[in-house]
Amino acid sequence: MGVRPAATKLNISPAAARRPSSFLPIATVALLCSASYFLGAWQHGGFSSPSASPSSVSVATAVACTTTTTATTRSATRPRKRTPAGQGQALDFSAHHAAAADGAVLSSSGDSAATRRYQACPARYSEYTPCEDVKRSLRYPRERLVYRERHCPTGRERLRCLVPAPSGYRNPFPWPASRDVAWFANVPHKELTVEKAVQNWIRVDGDKFRFPGGGTMFPHGADAYIDDIGKLIPLHDGSVRTALDTGCGVASWGAYLLSRDILAMSFAPRDSHEAQVQFALERGVPAMIGVLASNRLTYPARAFDMAHCSRCLIPWHLYDGLYLIEVDRVLRPGGYWILSGPPINWKKYWKGWERTKEDLNAEQQAIEAVARSLCWKKIKEAGDIAVWQKPANHASCKASRKSPPFCSHKNPDAAWYDKMEVCVTPLPEVSDASKVAGGALKKWPQRLTAVPPRISRGSIKGVTSKAFVQDTELWRKRVQHYKGVINQFEQKGRYRNVLDMNAGLGGFAAALASDPLWVMNMVPTVGNSSTLGVVYERGLIGSYQDWCEGMSTYPRTYDLIHADSVFTLYKNRCEMDIILLEMDRILRPEGTVIIRDDVDMLVKVKSAADGMRWDSQIVDHEDGPLVREKILLVVKTYWTAKEQDQ
Repeated sequence: MGVRPAATKLNISPAAARRPSSFLPIATVALLCSASYFLGAWQHGGFSSPSASPSSVSVATAVACTTTTTATTRSATRPRKRTPAGQGQALDFSAHHAAAADGAVLSSSGDSAATRRYQACPARYSEYTPCEDVKRSLRYPRERLVYRERHCPTGRERLRCLVPAPSGYRNPFPWPASRDVAWFANVPHKELTVEKAVQNWIRVDGDKFRFPGGGTMFPHGADAYIDDIGKLIPLHDGSVRTALDTGCGVASWGAYLLSRDILAMSFAPRDSHEAQVQFALERGVPAMIGVLASNRLTYPARAFDMAHCSRCLIPWHLYDGLYLIEVDRVLRPGGYWILSGPPINWKKYWKGWERTKEDLNAEQQAIEAVARSLCWKKIKEAGDIAVWQKPANHASCKASRKSPPFCSHKNPDAAWYDKMEVCVTPLPEVSDASKVAGGALKKWPQRLTAVPPRISRGSIKGVTSKAFVQDTELWRKRVQHYKGVINQFEQKGRYRNVLDMNAGLGGFAAALASDPLWVMNMVPTVGNSSTLGVVYERGLIGSYQDWCEGMSTYPRTYDLIHADSVFTLYKNRCEMDIILLEMDRILRPEGTVIIRDDVDMLVKVKSAADGMRWDSQIVDHEDGPLVREKILLVVKTYWTAKEQDQ
């Protein structure tokens, strides 16, 4: 494996490792320890015992009272580093918790006798996506693109190795430069540069890719295209914050919306347009692998202020309007749907699209009919763009339509392998026809910290308005602590793509909202998954996820991963290394991981992580050393696949 000359180091503020202590607490602890020792010796027959068993010696060592901390053990493959005089040392609790859950005994040095050293996967797996694996997908039906959906490996099919970066991999350009340029070595695919050359998606420039901002239906660039949309709907007053881009290409639409404070969730399948989502992520733009096929999209109901399709090739008029019905489910009341490309403006383009006038006209009429059945109002069709608006409530809609029927019993937010159905997701009831179903939202940025309607209306079990405000303040404090102990936060552009593995109410992302980064808020399906709707009401984005499975993204997606109580949540659900290996797959070389959990759990996590080419240290909770919850800080070391393996 090729390793950089300058190895990555975990840059932690010295103050994080040990807090200053006064003489009085030290003296008090010493007196208590001494008293405990003498009492124990007396109870066991005084001090005349001629010898002590090896086990009693190790136990005594393990529980010895001390107010200082030992240096955290690095991976056995890396040399130890002396702590400079005068600096605090990192915390290491492994010697104090000798019995691991699986029976492995942690030695006094902190190394587990059972630590597994994970090998690198072969270079051909450098772009491995476990749940959208191209070869495995061929086992599944091609009808309606079902084979492009999530199909995750189990048992022996799982990879138990470290997915390598391609040879020559380099850290992506910092934002905003990354919007327009990426390293060729990071995504070595030229297919789109040839296939989409005329449409100005992407081009090769030496050792770099350039993204001119073009698209199939916006030859003058995404900026000009968005300006045209802005003439039809309000994009500048904060009323539109979250957007969904279906069939996103290299996500230029989402990339250029960011300068307008609009956050788009872009998705596209892993198909013949090789690596389109991977290009989006290299650019520093939110994106996931996804497809409209048979399952619901992995987002809650009423999530997006705007949805978009620019020649996305989704057959909106087929299957009784099933796919447009799904867009209706995830659109907020009063939200907009934007369509450009076939069949819009077919009278101008029908020859170039190589379709008959009759065929295109029939398709548009079918789409218009589905939209009317959803009670959508067509705002305008101007040039290549058509815009519809979802009603603010269903008060009049229920009386004026019959087909498709309203869904009767299905949870509107359920969207993890839940099948789409030809029924309309009903909006919450309103007291009169002028009200917004589910409650009106504040405009951005006020909606970030305002109490979301789902909470104020009591829709989230166990979460009150007061609890929400407290959670927001708690995460502001925690993020401030992170920035105080992780020096990388001070490096401009160091973190762009951020993942929160257990987002809760979105407090972590909200505390970072003023930083030049975006956070993908994942809500585990095994917990209180109803909070994902709150995340969207705050103007943030995310998805459901089961961390016993792979995430629908490419390797090396994220610069920073945050995991709050994830391992406790998944205890006894799946093996720890399944989650850790997935974290390693989606983390960029030299990326950072922050893991919060109970100290006993963190010791086990660190033992496993030490076999994964990670540098890690355990540091205190922001409220001090007496809190059982600790923080494990990790940096993934830089390494790549061998050239000859490719």
